[in-house]
Amino acid sequence: MTRVGDYQVLEPIGEGNSGTFYKARPPARLGLDVEFVTLKVMAGHATDKEFRQVANELRVFGAVRSEHLVSVYDAGQQNGRLFYAMGWYGEGTLDNPDVDPKTKLTAVVDAARGAHALHEVGVVHRDIKPSNILLDSGRGRLGDLGLAQILTPGMTTTGMGPIGSIEYMEPEVIWGERAARSSDIWSLGLTLHRVISGEGAYGVIPERNVLDAFRHVLHRRPVVSEQLPERFRPIVERAVAPERAERYQTAEEFADDLERVRR
Repeated sequence: MTRVGDYQVLEPIGEGNSGTFYKARPPARLGLDVEFVTLKVMAGHATDKEFRQVANELRVFGAVRSEHLVSVYDAGQQNGRLFYAMGWYGEGTLDNPDVDPKTKLTAVVDAARGAHALHEVGVVHRDIKPSNILLDSGRGRLGDLGLAQILTPGMTTTGMGPIGSIEYMEPEVIWGERAARSSDIWSLGLTLHRVISGEGAYGVIPERNVLDAFRHVLHRRPVVSEQLPERFRPIVERAVAPERAERYQTAEEFADDLERVRR
């Protein structure tokens, strides 16, 4: 693949939720003062109606003025495949275990504040996890909306991305309930647990079969690892409380608590 729309594709840089990311050069029509962008090409085909749904959500995302979100520049459709362009952040993601502890905490706080900014305009991210928190000069930017849930509303065990996403998914969403603020707060709690302890709160999730992976997380409660420092335990436990009403009511509250204990 050398071109997508009027973007010059340079190289693939990884797989994301229901799509592939590429490093690309943006077209002159955008008038961007940047050399590169990140281009995501969604897997599968989409109807014009679905494209309009995705483009509208991306438009809202792009209009939110927050330094904690990636920049979204453009969206398009080619041969039935959706694609969108966002900022290029060459420092990688929070999924890298070699990121220093201070940056990890800062990035999770930033991601929570980015999620709160989205929630305030009615957008739920739906796919918060370490690989969707991009690093930018020692700070975090939340990116890659869970658009698969727009294209396949009500889907539970299929069409929701790679098994690596299941660890961070709120059980209510897996069962088919509408994603809400609490869904992202749940994901933030398990993201914090993973990047600080180095372990998942569900133990080893089966990787060969998506149905086995879903059964694994639906029939267990998250268990806080002994490797997680004590000061973070109450934050994770509140974020993943059994009932939505028992969790943080806003991602901003989560960020404020984490900001206090990280000092």
